[in-house]
Amino acid sequence: MFTDGYAYQFGGPKGKKFKYKPFKQLLLSIHHQTFDEQKRILSKTINDWKSNLYQVDDILVLG
Repeated sequence: MFTDGYAYQFGGPKGKKFKYKPFKQLLLSIHHQTFDEQKRILSKTINDWKSNLYQVDDILVLG
């Protein structure tokens, strides 16, 4: 379960939204990891994506 905040976050090289397809691919690529590792990967990925841009919405991912 998740909110739309992760997919709607602006960032990347062109300042675009992260979007749902890359988010789904990310979740599928880390599903075999422990929850702690998944949390670390999700946090790092979104922080790297948004870089110095502001967070535009709440971000919640439940597993």
